[in-house]
Amino acid sequence: MSVTDDKKPAEKNAFWETIVVLFQAFLLAAVIRTILLQPFTIPSGSMIPTLLEGDYLLVNKFSYGYSRYSLPLYNPEWFEGRIFASEPKRGDVIVFRLPSDTSVDYIKRLVGLPGDKVQVVEGVLHINGKAVPRVPDGTYYPDEQGDLSGEATPLNRADGVPIYRETLDTGVTYQTLDLNPYSDGDNTQVFTVPPGHYFFMGDNRDNSLDSRFTVGYVPEENLIGRASFIIFSLGNKTPFLHVWKWPTNLRYDRFFKGIE
Repeated sequence: MSVTDDKKPAEKNAFWETIVVLFQAFLLAAVIRTILLQPFTIPSGSMIPTLLEGDYLLVNKFSYGYSRYSLPLYNPEWFEGRIFASEPKRGDVIVFRLPSDTSVDYIKRLVGLPGDKVQVVEGVLHINGKAVPRVPDGTYYPDEQGDLSGEATPLNRADGVPIYRETLDTGVTYQTLDLNPYSDGDNTQVFTVPPGHYFFMGDNRDNSLDSRFTVGYVPEENLIGRASFIIFSLGNKTPFLHVWKWPTNLRYDRFFKGIE
């Protein structure tokens, strides 16, 4: 008399169920990354003090609609312009594709809308002939939270950098750094933003390659999304995979911090 062994079919079913679950998880992650949220890492100090090197953040890709640059695999022939488009607001912190090299992602603050006239005079931002109000708002100390070495003005770690709080006519308020009152970006020409383009600046005003310099005007289709909040942060230039260094380098106070 033979005995039927039903153990192998059960193991086979469990294996395929696992494959299906993994595929569904992968598909869900791909949809979320393509349509809703995409993670980005801050590699430099151009947005200090708002964003620090080593911040990991989520970008809302639904904020301004979708362009060909919103998709993980860029193909210039797919479509042009934006679908489900909505206008960004002055003061938004936005990830966009660099106009001169669309394989590169940049993150800066939007200060100039189409038709705006933007100028910096003695370190003060002017929009359409009006100075953006700014007031002293403390001192920034270069340390493991955001190393300023090699910036426009070399600083010792004990030296402080003036922080200014700007307030736009939209009510958006944020902090900026002024490392050097005589840097190349403190006095500029008048930039008239063309239709369908935007003007961006970094909050670390003297250490940001932005629309004042080589970035220039950014086409609307280059916008990827609005930076929403920080989900994780590592100081001291700690590589993400060096998990044994996390306990002493995690910036716990920045976890799930909204971006203003």
